[in-house]
Amino acid sequence: MKQQGHISLQQLGERLSAFGNDLSRRNALALQPHPDDAPKPTIRRMLGELGSPAEVWGEIRRRRRAGLVHAAAAIPRPVMLLPGFGTKPARMRRMADELERAGHRVSDWGLGFNLGPTEERFEHLLSRIAAMARKEGEPLALVGWSLGGIFAREAARHAPHAVAKVITLGTPFSVHRRANNAWRAYQWITGHEVEHAPVAVDLAEKPPVPTIAIWSPRDGIVHPRSACGRPGERDRAVALRCTHLAFSNHPDVIAEVLRQLDIEE
Repeated sequence: MKQQGHISLQQLGERLSAFGNDLSRRNALALQPHPDDAPKPTIRRMLGELGSPAEVWGEIRRRRRAGLVHAAAAIPRPVMLLPGFGTKPARMRRMADELERAGHRVSDWGLGFNLGPTEERFEHLLSRIAAMARKEGEPLALVGWSLGGIFAREAARHAPHAVAKVITLGTPFSVHRRANNAWRAYQWITGHEVEHAPVAVDLAEKPPVPTIAIWSPRDGIVHPRSACGRPGERDRAVALRCTHLAFSNHPDVIAEVLRQLDIEE
């Protein structure tokens, strides 16, 4: 009698072959040439991202020495934070803490690491947003960092009744889907081209709710024009001087998010 749980040499060979084929396919996706019509940050800007932790902690120390604190929220809101590609909610923990300290009620997106979209993950996000809005008795403000902002914009397009406003942080929603230095890593990890995500998206279509794009001319991952967007693709754009990796916890970014949350649209 065959013992359960064991696999034959043939099955092992088939699995190894499938793994090798999948690896080759992902490598091919990551090695595609960068389109000539897609702007991207310079190598110098990208290398500047390495200084993000020092930049953030330097500004935190400066504010502490100066005794600067964020003001209390004029309009306490339920807020959901959506992390960037390859990161988890913990990377936005400092922003969550500061928003809660100001009086907002903050939740994370409930999907752990952001490793790209699937139909199942997107449906789970929509269900969570709807459930949180019912629980709070009012629609949520969605704050999405980088790819998290794409999720936020699409969620607002699909469920505008459950979303009060969208704030994106360095999110590549305009100009060209490859107007960034992260698309190769995205394609290798997700296994699909950025233009052919398993969830249908219209990146440039503005959600039917107030939509604010926070961007930086110093962004070394996403081209500034892609994160700023054109008139009609968002309601307003705000420029801050920080690196892309600092968007999740830089004091200036947190202060601007708090300011935007206070605006009654």
